[in-house]
Order: sequence, then C-alpha cells, then structure tokens
Amino acid sequence: MTDTIFAPATAAGRAAVAVVRLSGPDTASAVCALAGRLPSARRASLRRLKAADGALIDDALVLWFPGPGSYTGEDSAEFHVHGGPAVVGALIHALAAQGLRLAEPGEFTRRAFEHGKLDLAQAEGVADLIDAETEGQRRQALAQLGGRLSEVQARWRDSLIRASAMLEAAVDFPDEALPADVAGRARPILEALAEELETAAADVERGEQVREGFRIALLGAPNAGKSTLLNVLAKREAAIVSATPGTTRDIIEVPMVLGGYKVIIADTAGLRKTDDEIEAEGVRRAEAWAATAGLRVWLVDGYGDPEPEIPASLRPGDIVLLTKRDLGEGQDGLPGEPFTTKSPNDVAWLERSLTQTVVEALAGREPPAATRLRHRELLTEAATRLRHALAEDNALELAAEDVRLAARSLDRITGRIDPEAVLGRIFATFCIGK
Repeated sequence: MTDTIFAPATAAGRAAVAVVRLSGPDTASAVCALAGRLPSARRASLRRLKAADGALIDDALVLWFPGPGSYTGEDSAEFHVHGGPAVVGALIHALAAQGLRLAEPGEFTRRAFEHGKLDLAQAEGVADLIDAETEGQRRQALAQLGGRLSEVQARWRDSLIRASAMLEAAVDFPDEALPADVAGRARPILEALAEELETAAADVERGEQVREGFRIALLGAPNAGKSTLLNVLAKREAAIVSATPGTTRDIIEVPMVLGGYKVIIADTAGLRKTDDEIEAEGVRRAEAWAATAGLRVWLVDGYGDPEPEIPASLRPGDIVLLTKRDLGEGQDGLPGEPFTTKSPNDVAWLERSLTQTVVEALAGREPPAATRLRHRELLTEAATRLRHALAEDNALELAAEDVRLAARSLDRITGRIDPEAVLGRIFATFCIGK
C-alpha cells in the first residue's frame, strides 16, 4: 500500500485512445514530472508529456483525483494518450523510470477495498461487470456493485445482533430483572433469518447461471440430428455432421445469447450401450453434462427410425423433438413435437421455446442477492449455525456461540473478516489495470 502503482486500463493493441492509470502516494510527483504541473482536480486537461530526458512522449489528457475522493481512496491520476502500442510503451517506460511499480491484477480495486470505498461483494460486482457479455449479466453485476448483497447482508447482520443481544443477556445476567423468557424472544428472529438465508443460498444457482451461462443439453440416440440442430442454432458449422453413428464423442459447447442471457448449448455423444471404450466415455460425459443442465432437449428420430425410443429419464420441463419430419409419415402416438431443421418455422418455434424457458428461469424477479459459490457456502454455513442454535437440546451458552459464528460467516461475504489468502485469490481474477 506504500507503493505507487500504474497500469494500462485499456486493452493492449492498436486503438484510438489508451488510458494509463496511477494510484499511490507518489502520484502527484509523477504527474508533475511528466506533465509539468497538476491539473485541476477531476477536470481533464491537455498536457504535453515528456520523459526525464525531455523527449516528447505524447500530447495527452491528464486527470487528477486527489484522495480520498478517488476510486482507490488514495491519490490517483489517468493519462489518456493516443492508443498506439509505441506511445503506451513509452509512457510506461517513463513511469517505471520514476520508480513506480506495475500493478498486479485487481490491485486498484484491492486498494479501493482496503480503503473502504467498496466492500468485497461490491468488488466482485466490479469484476462481473468487466466480464459481462449480455444484458442479464450487466444488470446483475450492476446490482451487486450498487450494494444489493451488501445491503441485504447488513439487514441480516442487524437481526443477528438483536438476537445475540437477547441470548447474551440471558446468559450473562440470569439474576437481573430481565423480561421473562428474553432468550425465547430470539427464536422467531433466528427462525425467520435461517429460512431467509437458506432461500438466498438456493437462489445462488440462478445468479451463477446468469454469470456462467444457462446450460442446454442436446440429447438422444446416435444420428437423431443433434449435431445438425446445434449447427442450425449456432448458425455455423460447430459440429461435424455424418451419417456414421457415434461421430460425436466429446461435448461440443457453443455459447449463445437468448433473451439477453448467456446460454451454453451442448451437442453430446449419442446415448446407447457400446463396447467402444472411447464412445462409452463420451456417453458418460453426455449424461454427466445433462445432469447439471438447466434444460434438456431430447431428439428422437420419429420418421427415419422404424423403432424410435422415447427416453425413459424425462424430467419436467424437458423438450422432446421428433426429428426428420421432412422424411415423410411418422409413427402415431409418439410424445413430442414433430420437427425438422429444414423448416424455418420449426427452427423459429424452437428458438422461441428455448428463449422463453431461459427468460422464465432467470428473469421476472430481482437479481439474486448472492451470485457466487463463495456466497452460497457462507450463507449455508450461517444457516446451519442458526439451525443448530435453534435445536431444542442446545444449551443457551452454545446457542449464543452459534449465533456469533453465524455472524462471522455473514461478515466474510462483504470482507469484514477474511483471510489474506482468500482476498488474494479473489482479486487475482481481475484484469491488470482494474
């Protein structure tokens, strides 16, 4: 925290403009050394940047953000220069010559966290916003950056403090003139909070699906048309299509955007019993991928196969397509939708159906408060502590300790208490310059 750091804040390569940012105690002197003097705070000023030997680097816009009124909470600055790699390289060389250090990944946001400008949940929202590829991801990241999880966590923590005070009073002052059954008054607070924490932990899956992508598995017997359908949906040749059964051996994943949400559609190996070791492994992987999919689309050859098999492992919400409708008359009584990839109407109907399923699963409600596996683990840990505290056979002293431990778990969500190793792992996932 005593070093002054710098890093390009824009992606490497040729561009119209590149931004290099600085933060730390020597920021002001570094700006003066390059630009001659400090500009007015938070106002862009045109300056001619020169190296220590007087060589011209570039004409740039310089912005000065004195701490604590900056992103990091310390003195910061930005140089907006022309985006050629040579210009950026010369500026970086000039900054390094002054003894400044290139920032580690996420170090600017880490400093914002250390100076109390952001809590840990909001910092994770910054990372999610940078990585956002879809409208759904953007909305969710903005909600977290705006403090949605932090606000909910603060309310949970206040409830725990109230309940803890009641339990502690009953433990520490048993002979005082306290209201009757003061400890019992904590029970409804803890019961309601435990239920709310369990609900929030369960909703993390929805947040992860928004961040990572809603998974759709294409399943069926060999030559049912899975690879053809994947190519049609992807609008490119993503998978090899062949009349030879068992061509697809591994999972072929294609990211798409449906209804403003990221979706991952997977072509899988044809499901059948086989003695071929490689194909059998492909079937095992297909079944494993399908088990975690948010939606499964089963393809059944209802027109070319004289004995089509309807999958026995259907679950509510699965879509069954009776493929190859263009081949002629199919068998009567088969459950599923007649379908062919050669019909634009059939493909459009399927795209609408997939989009509707994705939107219904991920939208229609507020963005989930918790969105990461780390959040779910801590929420589950806190809820488990509260359930233990509510156990009928639990001593009052132990119940009070369980409530304290639940509060510690919630504090770790926003980083009030967290091991250095955990913080290092989280901020290491950021890009350099943020």
